[in-house]
Amino acid sequence: MKKILFSTAVLACLGLVLFLMFRSKDKIEPDMAARTATESFSPARTGKAVLENVTDWYEAVGTVRPGSETRTQAQITAQVVAVNVKPGASVKKGQLLITLDNRRFLSRLDQARQAQKAAIAAEKQAEQAVIAAQAAFSRTESAYNRTRKYFASQAATEVDLEKAEAAFLQAKAELGRVKESILAATAGIQQAREVVNEAEIALGYTEIKAPADSEVLKRMVEPGDLALPGRPLLVLKTSEQLRLEAFVREGLINKVKPGDTIRVIIDTLATTVNADVEEIIPYADPQTRTFLVKVSLPEIDGLFPGMFAKLLIPVKEHQAVLIPDSAVRRVGQLELLHVKRDTGWRLQYIKTGRLFDDRIEVLSGLSGGETIALGGAKE
Repeated sequence: MKKILFSTAVLACLGLVLFLMFRSKDKIEPDMAARTATESFSPARTGKAVLENVTDWYEAVGTVRPGSETRTQAQITAQVVAVNVKPGASVKKGQLLITLDNRRFLSRLDQARQAQKAAIAAEKQAEQAVIAAQAAFSRTESAYNRTRKYFASQAATEVDLEKAEAAFLQAKAELGRVKESILAATAGIQQAREVVNEAEIALGYTEIKAPADSEVLKRMVEPGDLALPGRPLLVLKTSEQLRLEAFVREGLINKVKPGDTIRVIIDTLATTVNADVEEIIPYADPQTRTFLVKVSLPEIDGLFPGMFAKLLIPVKEHQAVLIPDSAVRRVGQLELLHVKRDTGWRLQYIKTGRLFDDRIEVLSGLSGGETIALGGAKE
């Protein structure tokens, strides 16, 4: 008995709601419920329900990115002293962007230069030693030659000859040794120069400069942070052109080819543009089963990297009934329009689908070829 009473109450409430709807400003009269019912109606203009082939599209979501993007990274480990730019700033090639702590590298460079000076001094000493050894060699050589002559004429003894020869050989060996010391000193200078160059290069890494004329997109460090090799510090846009990077499911990737012109929808700007497919990464993400497709975008006011956009991939064609969207009158969740019949104008219930510019697809209620009203009023 309780169930019967509850059901009766529900039906009564539903009837009351329908009654109030029919009494509203946009009420639907009982005779309108019949699809064959007609009414006295005067249209402002008329149009046609057109049966056309339309394309079903797959919307591949993606992100707008710079056509050319550079991530500046540190080559050394050092503390960030200053960040001289902010996101949105335009920078010129060679402009100082970030300064790192250089004290350790200045000290290393100073030590390398001191070592270079010591190597140059050692070379000069070796050169003086060569001069002295050359003079000593010349003296002992002359003495040895005279003693040989004296010994041949029996004016010198064999002991004198042996002493002269020993002094000559010793001076010759000394001359060879000091000449080798010059070569070692020269090599030491070259090595010291390389150490200085390396220290200068390392010191140069403490100043991070713009690689090209660009715009700062993202700042990823602050003064006091530790810069590490491989860690991005700034993201720069080095090209004015933007592109869309979208993920296309693997079942549709054969419908897109490099060089194709394809439609891109940017909802934020309420804009649809044509773009050229620039690149397709030939590798599917094993988790999402999608391919990354990159398309170059034309210049669009108000478009910035990081914005959301959709790539339209054609899937298949089908026939659809299209009418001007302005012909549809919406009452709550109901969709109605006036259709011209042999007996006059009739208020027709329809169900709509996708919007194609200013026309909308009719899923049910029309078959194509009907004359419809575009505005108007009851007579």
